[in-house]
Amino acid sequence: MQMHSNLLIFIWRRKLSVLLLASAVVLLGLWTWAILDDTTKTLPAFAQQTSQQATDEANYQHVHIIQKLIAQANRVLRAERQKDNAERPSPAQRLLGNVRFVRPTQAKKAPLPVADSYLFEQERLKILEQQQRHRNAGMDELNANAEDDRMLSSAERQTQYEHELQRMGVPVVAGIGPDGPRAPAERLVHLDLKGAPPKLSFLKQLLPVLRALGATGLLIEYEDMFPYSGNLQPLAARNAYKEAQLKDFLESAWVEYGLSIMPLVQTFGHMEYALKLPGFEQLRELPESPQSICPSQPQSMALLEQMLTQVVELHMRLSDNATSSTTQLPNKFTHLHIGCDEVQRMGECSLCRQRLRSELFLSHVISLAHFVRRRWPQLNVVIWDDQLRAISLSELQNSQIGSYVEPMVWVYASDIYHFIQPQLWNTYAKVFPSAWAASAYKGAFGESLLVPPLQQHLENNIRWLAVIAKEGGRFAKGLRGLALTGWQRYDHFAVLCELLPVGMPSLMTSLSTVAKGYFSINPRDNELLRVLRCVFQPDSRRSGHPWLELHPNAHYSQLFAVCSYPGHLVFKYALRLYDKLAEVRNYLQHTREHSAWLSDYNVRHNFSSPLRVQELTARTPQLVEELRTMAREAQQLLWEVYDEHTVGEFVEQHIYPSINALHQQLASGQTLLQRRTWQQRPLPLSLELQQDMGLVTTIDHQREH
Repeated sequence: MQMHSNLLIFIWRRKLSVLLLASAVVLLGLWTWAILDDTTKTLPAFAQQTSQQATDEANYQHVHIIQKLIAQANRVLRAERQKDNAERPSPAQRLLGNVRFVRPTQAKKAPLPVADSYLFEQERLKILEQQQRHRNAGMDELNANAEDDRMLSSAERQTQYEHELQRMGVPVVAGIGPDGPRAPAERLVHLDLKGAPPKLSFLKQLLPVLRALGATGLLIEYEDMFPYSGNLQPLAARNAYKEAQLKDFLESAWVEYGLSIMPLVQTFGHMEYALKLPGFEQLRELPESPQSICPSQPQSMALLEQMLTQVVELHMRLSDNATSSTTQLPNKFTHLHIGCDEVQRMGECSLCRQRLRSELFLSHVISLAHFVRRRWPQLNVVIWDDQLRAISLSELQNSQIGSYVEPMVWVYASDIYHFIQPQLWNTYAKVFPSAWAASAYKGAFGESLLVPPLQQHLENNIRWLAVIAKEGGRFAKGLRGLALTGWQRYDHFAVLCELLPVGMPSLMTSLSTVAKGYFSINPRDNELLRVLRCVFQPDSRRSGHPWLELHPNAHYSQLFAVCSYPGHLVFKYALRLYDKLAEVRNYLQHTREHSAWLSDYNVRHNFSSPLRVQELTARTPQLVEELRTMAREAQQLLWEVYDEHTVGEFVEQHIYPSINALHQQLASGQTLLQRRTWQQRPLPLSLELQQDMGLVTTIDHQREH
């Protein structure tokens, strides 16, 4: 009985150990079954990888829990064994029977067997070892899959990006997107002042906008708007900028907005503004054309050196003031552009015919660059590249022109490589350590356009981003940046093309794209919407339409017609004027060319139906009055940006021809309406008309017979 009681006491004391041991055995069995079941399964197909990864993670969590339980069981068993050894009674105490609450004498603890102290340790190590083998075996595959997933994700993002561009009407160029190349380091905005020069007060309003959109500098082509003085004073136009006002504008660009200034002075071709004048005509390459200067005359170099000196010295004084200020601003005048593009008449005078055209061009450019570098060593000289394209690599290298100038490669079309082939890029890279690129935001697709085609200009700029990324690595110092040109006249004698305020949507869209390196489809991330002041916030999710929509047959997006920015009233007026002029043009074409009663034939013979003529000319007085109203509106709106000379030129160029054509049509109609009797048919063909067309006249026919 006593022995049975001792056994019960022993079992009661060991109850926790027995329970833990039983639990460990059960968990070990479950783990063994899971391992055997897992090893019998094959790898799933590629399409089920996602679900398998989730299963593996779940199995790993189960195994991790089992390991924790086994470790906890080991700790408890060790504690129980130590406690049992400490409390085991001696043989004398066992004779006393079931004696409780008697503190035993402190017995010497015996060391635990190794197998007992590390129960399940070998099994736990096996688990860890097997897991490590699985990790090592699948590491390469996991890395490969991660790389494939990353590449696939990037491709998917690019596909979605290009799809959204197509919805918006934005040109898609391969490789240009959020994961594409970096933006050009320099982004210059070209101001062409040889036509419709804006007031400097308006240009100052543009500075914060240009800076916010990512511009880093201005490329200013002064021509006759620079305040030349002394013996060069005749070169300045009567409405040229005042020196004090120009300095104030340049200081604002430098100091307030950190924009660099690159003056552009034409020194070879496009010299009409100087060579047209009396006293300078003797310097022309050909007497009948003031387009280009003769490089073989010593007086030519003297004139050009004086022009460059006056322009550079004005900018140098501003640069010195900026760098000597307490703010220690960086020098913002580091480059001088000397033009030298489109030299149409070269090597034709008696002096120049003795030399090759390439030799004439290279020697003239190097002489000018040498003068600039000797006088102002800190300045770098830039030229347009078009005259270099036909010169061989050996000639360029032998002339050492690469030590004197940096070319600015300009192409305004969408297919840039059509004009600058890879071989030419390779030639430039072998001659010049660095170069520039030039795109266009207006003034490139028509000599007398009223509104620039925004989509075409944007495509030109985006394609330049791809070309710069691809070809920049050829040059030792890379491509410095991109100049966005905005031409106001094609040359000094041409009429106006798109006005600067009308070109602002194109400029803002292209500049923000170039500065970012791609067109951002996210309205929250596009700098364009941060500059525009809109009465609404574009939301494509609510409207179902993209926040910007460009189309090949449209000059603009509705976005620019409802938002505010410098010059937005002029832009919106130009759109209305464009539609009105198209209406008048179609009206005149219909009455003159498509109708049968007001054609040139009817007018020459004074032969038509009065009722039909009245019907055809009924709208003419109304259209004349509408155009007069638009002329007065132009005078009011343009006065905020331009002086009266530019306003008058714009109205005379765009509105007066239509008014005059309507007056002529109305006069012809009145002449036809005055007739009350008409001659019999056939109507005679006048002798003058027969002679003009080279027909055999009645007199000639009589002579032959």
